Amino acid sequence: MQRFDRIDALRGLAVVWMTAFHFGFDLVHAGLWQQNFYADPFWTGQRTAIVSLFLFCAGLGQAVAAQQAVSWPRFWRRWGQVAGCALLVSAGSAFMFPNSWIYFGVLHGIAVMLVVARLTAGWGVWLWPLGALAIASKFIAAYAINISATAVFFNQKTVNWLGWITQKPITEDYVPIFPWLGVLWWGMAAGFWLLRHRPAWLQGAAPRPLAWLGRWSLPYYMLHQPLLIAAITGFTWFKT
Repeated sequence: MQRFDRIDALRGLAVVWMTAFHFGFDLVHAGLWQQNFYADPFWTGQRTAIVSLFLFCAGLGQAVAAQQAVSWPRFWRRWGQVAGCALLVSAGSAFMFPNSWIYFGVLHGIAVMLVVARLTAGWGVWLWPLGALAIASKFIAAYAINISATAVFFNQKTVNWLGWITQKPITEDYVPIFPWLGVLWWGMAAGFWLLRHRPAWLQGAAPRPLAWLGRWSLPYYMLHQPLLIAAITGFTWFKT
């Protein structure tokens, strides 16, 4: 499969941003900084932007995969890596945050959304309005559920991964299907348009460090938090 350095670099930018965000979060968790990453709009807004950028890049990648007719076996190999890492994240978070472990975070969401993206790759321009509907559905459902007796059902952990909730679950990372599938669909739609009308925008040169990070974003994602936590723990140990 042909690589597009500019897509990789855009994903690499998301990786750098994510690393800075997680570094700040880890400083707070270690008691070295006073910030509210759960409620302060400055931080919650950054999280939304970072996740959106990752999912938009995932959509771009799926558009490229569809254009290049990537086989189902190759798709499942990559999907297995994402799903396997999602399970590792759940296990690791259960150890560090037993009361708020990650049962449906960004990798879990991506694993499900990649399958949906693969199955809907032929929907073409319909991905634009469907993406808008997927995003809007979170807010429509929140209103509709809130005035009905179904809120208790959709807020349960067994189904709240859909995202149609009125009460956010207690977990360190939560990336449900809706509204986030809409962002990935928009990434796919944009990718198809660019490949058809402006391929040079994707095929041009890009900063090599960012492209390299974007190409290896999954192993980096799995390793960066343990390394950051180890570095901060070591710093606090030497400081005392």
